[in-house]
Amino acid sequence: MAYELSKLRNIGISAHIDSGKTTLTERILFFCEKIHAIHEVRGKDGVGATMDSMELEKERGITIASAATSVQWKNTPINIIDTPGHVDFTIEVERSLRVLDGGILVLCSVAGVQSQSITVDRQLKRYKVPRVAFVNKCDRTGANPYRVKDQLRDKLNLNAVMVQIPIGLEEKHEGCVDLVEMKAYYFDADERHGVRVEAIPADLADEAAEKREELLDAASMFDDAIMELMMEGEEVPSDMLKAAIRKGVLALELCPVFVGSAYKNKGVQPLLDGVTNYLPCPTDVTNIALDLDNEEKEVVLKADDSAKTVALGFKLEDGQFGQLTYVRVYQGMLKKGGELVNTRTQKKFKIGRLVRMHSNNMEDIAEAQSGDIVALFGIECASGDTFCHPDLNYSLTSMYVPNAVISLSIKPVDKSASDKMAKALNRFTKEDPTFRTFVDKESNETIISGMGYVERMKREYGAVVETGAPQVAYRETITTSAEFNYTHKKQSGGSGQYARVAGIMEPLEENNYEFVNMIKGGVIPTEYIPSCDKGFQSSMEKGHLIGFPVQNIKMTINDGQYHQVDSSDMAFQIAARGAFKEAYMKANPCILEPIMKVSLEGPSEFQGNLFGLVNQRRGMILGSTEEGNNCVVEAEVPLSEMFGFSTVLRSSTQGKAEFSMEVAKYGRVPNSIADELMKKYAEEKKANN
Repeated sequence: MAYELSKLRNIGISAHIDSGKTTLTERILFFCEKIHAIHEVRGKDGVGATMDSMELEKERGITIASAATSVQWKNTPINIIDTPGHVDFTIEVERSLRVLDGGILVLCSVAGVQSQSITVDRQLKRYKVPRVAFVNKCDRTGANPYRVKDQLRDKLNLNAVMVQIPIGLEEKHEGCVDLVEMKAYYFDADERHGVRVEAIPADLADEAAEKREELLDAASMFDDAIMELMMEGEEVPSDMLKAAIRKGVLALELCPVFVGSAYKNKGVQPLLDGVTNYLPCPTDVTNIALDLDNEEKEVVLKADDSAKTVALGFKLEDGQFGQLTYVRVYQGMLKKGGELVNTRTQKKFKIGRLVRMHSNNMEDIAEAQSGDIVALFGIECASGDTFCHPDLNYSLTSMYVPNAVISLSIKPVDKSASDKMAKALNRFTKEDPTFRTFVDKESNETIISGMGYVERMKREYGAVVETGAPQVAYRETITTSAEFNYTHKKQSGGSGQYARVAGIMEPLEENNYEFVNMIKGGVIPTEYIPSCDKGFQSSMEKGHLIGFPVQNIKMTINDGQYHQVDSSDMAFQIAARGAFKEAYMKANPCILEPIMKVSLEGPSEFQGNLFGLVNQRRGMILGSTEEGNNCVVEAEVPLSEMFGFSTVLRSSTQGKAEFSMEVAKYGRVPNSIADELMKKYAEEKKANN
């Protein structure tokens, strides 16, 4: 089914838990005739209070079992992407937000802007996603959409403006007045097509006129013609007003507010009209790719069917027919049987089965247009891979993947869990390039590096595992120079082993390792020089303080000795290792720990708490900035102090703050902690022997 690109919408629905995101999505599927009956997310007895908990329990019920579902509203195709609302920021959330062009922010008319509304809004801002707001549950006791609109302005710093006002609230909620068309909408006719359009009730005429004036004021900032018509006291045509509102939304400078009650089927159809009128189509959004043949130079992609294909695999799912890869087409088209290249692996593949997702079902299609979101079957790929036309070598995500600095040891509780664990680890490795897993040679334990995966193993694969304490990736280094002169001599019947190496070990500023050969006069033959280098490098794999890798060391050899019969490659490697250990213990070795660059964001009223949390954790505050009612605190904190931080942060800021962190550098561990680490290492070593 071909369509005009200007009509396509790729949207996400974001909300605080229990604001009615699931109920709203269900109604959208129903009114777009994707499902034939509404499945309630409340108990059979109809008690309103159980609704929220039931909604949470059945979150993954019928609504969006897939990562994207597509619907059609009045000839406008809309792809609804399931945005993970999790506070703990992951690559998965980033990718889902990346493929959105616009968003609906759902708020409860009683609770208003809640802690997670702040978080999801911050995520939308981070990815520059234009949004409309839907104030839901206007039928609930205590509903007040005007207060929510003010909170959007005060707490989220959005230029929120009503495009509708409610007709009645709480149990009297019947519909809404559209301030653009200046008509009243009632939702009391038959279920699916129940919108009755009438004149504005007399008792709401003054309020509607006043609120329309506010809307015109806000819209006139984006269209001078509206300002002129207002000054002349003339009527502003609704098409002109819609165009100005759309301009403001696309510029991220206006947020239209809709009202309704998804549960009572009120206000959903006008909201869908709002999505088509005000949210962007793929051509309104600028998407950048990195040209890998040209030092990752930025290239602007064109949402054009005739251009060469560039697409992003943003989510993987295990389906009954094998791996399902959700793909957003940014440029060109996807055609069944067409050839593409995975730019990460540089492998070519043919598009076999191409499907469009419809809530729980899928429809086979022959091609997908530019800007569309579809799914591919049976492709060998990882989440975040870019698929290109064979002539291009573009990537939609930078190839830089940070090294993980947290690891956990995991152990399956039984044989069944062991099989499920293996399956889960295989899946996570494909899904997330930052995830690492390996088996420790000494302890024979499975180690994973990455956050949030133990819970997913249990939830998605039923793999119950026991976890060891989180392990920080410490490093060792030296602080002064030391000379070495080491002789390795071994005689045991037949030819023996002999090698002597001498030189100096020095600390390096940045580079991990440097080897300098200053041997003169052939005291060590040329063929044995690489053996010395190899011996030094193998010594750096495990330091002598706490058994972690050694870094930032320069090894210079300037003297040595060999024996014509007894010297060998192995003898010089062993001599180099002995020399390294001798010098290392003389060069004042120390332990380094990962220092994280931590960014804390939350309401300004909690700024003192944020400072206090950093100071309690051996952290150093680099600076803080305030934007509206929000503050951002930048700090450097040792990773070992960050375990369990999200729980502490939430409890000390009423759940309203969030944080993100990345590795900044390695810094020296204080002596008291270094002594503890060394003592623990000595005990473990003793126990293993």
